[in-house]
Amino acid sequence: MLSLYLKYQGLKCSLRGSVADKLRKLRDDESGATAIEYGLIAAGIAVAIVAIVFTIGDDLVALFTGISTDLQDAGTR
Repeated sequence: MLSLYLKYQGLKCSLRGSVADKLRKLRDDESGATAIEYGLIAAGIAVAIVAIVFTIGDDLVALFTGISTDLQDAGTR
């Protein structure tokens, strides 16, 4: 009976150790933080692109409209 009790205690200690190891690994895991950082960088780039498009968007429309008109005129000659 004593050996069975000691085996149970050993199993309980080993389970406790493995849970502690898993929690320690989870605490030290930085992959989630890295993913969030990449997400923030992508969001910042997207905001910059939108700001640039809104700033020079009208000029780009005028440029491409002029090119389109020139191409149509060149095709009718």
